[in-house]
Amino acid sequence: MAPVIIIGAGLAGWTTAREFRKLDATTPLMLISADNADFYAKPSLSNALTQGRTPERLVTTPAAKMAEQQNLTLLAHTRVTAIDAQAHRISTSAGQFEYSRLVLATGAQPIRLPLDGDASAEVLAINSLADFARFHARLNGADPAHKKSVLIMGAGLIGCEFANDLAAAGHPVTVVDPSTGPISGLLPAAAGAQIRAALAGLGVVWHFGATVKAVNLVAGSDGLQVELSNGQRCGANIVLSAIGLRADIALAQAAGIACDRAILVDPYLQTSSPDIYALGDGAQYASAGSRALPFVMPIMTAAKALAATLAGQATELVFPLMPVGIKTPALPTVVAAPAPGTVGDWCQVEDGLWQFIDAAGLNRGFVLTGAQTARRMEQAKLVRP
Repeated sequence: MAPVIIIGAGLAGWTTAREFRKLDATTPLMLISADNADFYAKPSLSNALTQGRTPERLVTTPAAKMAEQQNLTLLAHTRVTAIDAQAHRISTSAGQFEYSRLVLATGAQPIRLPLDGDASAEVLAINSLADFARFHARLNGADPAHKKSVLIMGAGLIGCEFANDLAAAGHPVTVVDPSTGPISGLLPAAAGAQIRAALAGLGVVWHFGATVKAVNLVAGSDGLQVELSNGQRCGANIVLSAIGLRADIALAQAAGIACDRAILVDPYLQTSSPDIYALGDGAQYASAGSRALPFVMPIMTAAKALAATLAGQATELVFPLMPVGIKTPALPTVVAAPAPGTVGDWCQVEDGLWQFIDAAGLNRGFVLTGAQTARRMEQAKLVRP
């Protein structure tokens, strides 16, 4: 029997394998990864410093142990180069393999903006354990006691989490973003202002209404000079880009699979090609109004539904309300954002509590900050689907 093949060893790939094995212990299963496939919690990358966790300590289960536990064939350090959907065959750097069903858990890659300057290639982005290892090595350098300064491009969720972690670990931090406040795409302005103030209390310097234009070397030092679009200049030892991710769809597109901003999947996570499925950061879910959901809980929910379908129990993906905890200990924050396009306004109910009320007067989401985060479950019950 041709195996079920999963491409990708991130949370989506490994969780699909684990959930599938709970339902089917015998069908051949193969997982292919471009990296070493060790299992780790990707969200831990943005709060590892204050926890004293090195890249090595972030690995929770080595790849070989994961493969043994899930009774699967693991092809690590292997690249998939083509999918022949009609022949049910993939081509890889390790040869060709036939599949009965194929799962694309190919994830997303950091968006790279073109920058001027002779050090533009020195800008880092963190989207994997290997990325974090490079950042960690640069951050510590030859003298770990010297707290290197970091300029972060992007004041979204990930940018703010890294800003909090770095500043709390003693590093001077500057954040540059074209918007008017932190995490402006998810939070009401007043909640964003609270995060701004809380991180400023750790020493974070904010530059809003601006973008990074150029990054240049400073002669005779390990420093960088960063030129902003508003003409200002900032010094830093490291520039970290946290401006978002772009779904990795090249493999799917080349195979003729329908894609938009990500790989399009129906409520059963099937792509436009029979027996090919997708989930994770690289998927655009019909069950979520044709949008991507790049957070842990959506991935876990999708993997469980897909595993049931792969095991012969066709299961439609239904997303529950999934509040997101933002890892900014300076101001703990939880957000359950309304669906994109929902008409309404954020209303402050109490200090640290906002609800999104739509045009019909219905509660479609909430934000909690500080001590109010303890009311997560209570507020979730009040949200109308």
